[in-house]
Amino acid sequence: MNNAWKAVVVLTTFIAAAQCLTCKQCPVGIFGTCLFGKEVQCANSTESCYTGEAQFNVTGSLTLHIRGCLDSDLCGKTLTGSLFGAGYTSSFVCCTTNLCNGATSVQLSLTVALCAAILSSLWGLWEL
Repeated sequence: MNNAWKAVVVLTTFIAAAQCLTCKQCPVGIFGTCLFGKEVQCANSTESCYTGEAQFNVTGSLTLHIRGCLDSDLCGKTLTGSLFGAGYTSSFVCCTTNLCNGATSVQLSLTVALCAAILSSLWGLWEL
């Protein structure tokens, strides 16, 4: 009987793990480019994949795009707050299949992003 309980616990663990989604994660996306993008496994079955936008009220033109796992209670909500004294509005759209929040923007590694920044700075110096 003891082995039967162990089998049930192991099977339940596998089923619970299988129900967690794999999502695209983009902690910082700006100007159509995702920095530090990767695929992540959601922590539990109450999370959904999401795409979100955070727009700063002061600039109005700067919008950050984010993706990842989010508690399903926040799906479809719009939140407001402030960060370093600047007000922002963020909204979240969720989906519930693996990689459903797939990035439509270009994914850049940190190294490529830094190289691009350095080259553009040097190009500006050459123009002088």
